Amino acid sequence: MTDLDFFDRVYEVVRLIPPGRVTSYGAIAKFIGSPQASRFVGYAMNGSHTQSEFVPAHRVVNRNGMLTGKHHFGGPEIMKQLLESEGAIIENDQILNFKELFWDPTRELMQGYL
Repeated sequence: MTDLDFFDRVYEVVRLIPPGRVTSYGAIAKFIGSPQASRFVGYAMNGSHTQSEFVPAHRVVNRNGMLTGKHHFGGPEIMKQLLESEGAIIENDQILNFKELFWDPTRELMQGYL
């Protein structure tokens, strides 16, 4: 599998995250069959703005609900504002209602979807 294939699979999963929900780099990596590739999911999110079809990268955070990728959104507050507009409660770059909003693709999507 090439990096492009991997990134495309990541983007496909991220596009399925419903508004008002968030997931983690690791949950996506696990779902697409590469559980050790969380960092590469992050790389895919960094380049998501180049896609012709919108990728809601703001809905992908680290496993603790931290906005670790916020500096890739064109301003330090944009990711936070996007998430807050969808119902996330954020303080010091931490989603306080992370467990409530967490979307696990392995549980929420049919196995073998991608």
